[in-house]
Amino acid sequence: MPAPALAPRIALTFGDFSGIGPELAVRLLSDPKNLDAARISALVSPGELAAASEAAGVEIPVADEPTTGAVHLIGSDLQDVEVPLRETTVKAGERVIRDLEKALALFQAGEADAIMFLPLNKTSLHLAGMHEEDELRWFAKKLGFDGFTSEVNVIPGLITSRVTSHIPVSEVAPQISAGRVRQAVGLLRDVVAGSGIDAPRLAVAALNPHAGENGQFGREEIDHIRPGVELAREVDGIDVSGPFPSDTIFIKARDGEYDGVVTMYHDQGQIAMKLIGFSDGVTVQGGLPVPIATPAHGTAYEIVGQNVASIGPSQRAFDIAVGLGVQTAARRHA
Repeated sequence: MPAPALAPRIALTFGDFSGIGPELAVRLLSDPKNLDAARISALVSPGELAAASEAAGVEIPVADEPTTGAVHLIGSDLQDVEVPLRETTVKAGERVIRDLEKALALFQAGEADAIMFLPLNKTSLHLAGMHEEDELRWFAKKLGFDGFTSEVNVIPGLITSRVTSHIPVSEVAPQISAGRVRQAVGLLRDVVAGSGIDAPRLAVAALNPHAGENGQFGREEIDHIRPGVELAREVDGIDVSGPFPSDTIFIKARDGEYDGVVTMYHDQGQIAMKLIGFSDGVTVQGGLPVPIATPAHGTAYEIVGQNVASIGPSQRAFDIAVGLGVQTAARRHA
C-alpha cells in the first residue's frame, strides 16, 4: 500500500513464539512496501529477529529509532527466554501477555498509533493468567475502558461488526438497543474506512426470521434495530440500510452490494464469514481507544518451521493497522 502522509507508528508483537507468529512477522518485515508504509517498532531482541529471519530465509533492515524503511527493535521484558515449539506453556503465554502490555503502554505514551499482533494460543494465555472471555475484554480491562466494544471481522471484500458477542444466545435479545446498534454501525464505518474505502456502504442484519415480519416474529427490529439504523444514518451521516433478514443479506454483501454488515450476535456473522473466506480472516479489536489488528487464524503448530503458512491474513491485518493508525496519527496532529 502507498506510504501515508503521516506514516503511523505500529507496535508489532510476534505473537506466541511456540507457533508460526515469528515466521509471519519476519516475512512481513522483509517486504520493503510494508517498511515504507509505517514506522514499525518490533517487540523483540536483535537475536530473536536474527533467528526468525534466518529460519524464514529473509533479511530485514534495522534502525536505531522509529522510521520508515527499517524496523526499530525495542525488545521485550521477557526477550531471549526459550519457548518450546508446538506446545502450550506458561512461558509462551507470559511472553505474549507482557508484550501486549508493553504495546498498550507504547500507545498510551503516544509512541504508537496502532498495534498489530501475530497469532496467540488461548490455552497458553489461560495458563499464564488471562482469564477474560477473550482478548478484547482483556484489552478493555487493561485500559480501564468500559465503553462499547466489538470484534470486527474482516475478509476480502466484506467486514462485519456485532452488537453482542461472546454471550449465551438467551441473553442476546435483552442486550440489543438502538444505542448499541448505532455504536456498532459507527465502529464498522471507521474500520471499513481504515481499510481504504472512502464511502462505506453498510447494512444491518435483523435478529428475527424475516426481519420480524412486522412484529409477528418479534419486535426487536421495530423497537430497537431500525431506530438504531435511523440514528446512524440521519444523525451520524452514515450510508447504512436495514434491518435485513440475515438469511439473505450476506448474499448481497458477498456480491458487492455492501462493504460491511452489522450483526446482532456472534454466530450470525461468523458462520457466513467463515463460509465465504475462512482462511483469509482478520480480527480488529473494535471500539477500544487503540486500534488493534491480528490475523484471525491460530498458531498452527502442525506447520511450524516449514515456511508454508499463508502470509495473506497477516498482510491484511498489517494493512488495516496502518490504515487505522493513520486515523490515530491524524487525530493526534489535528
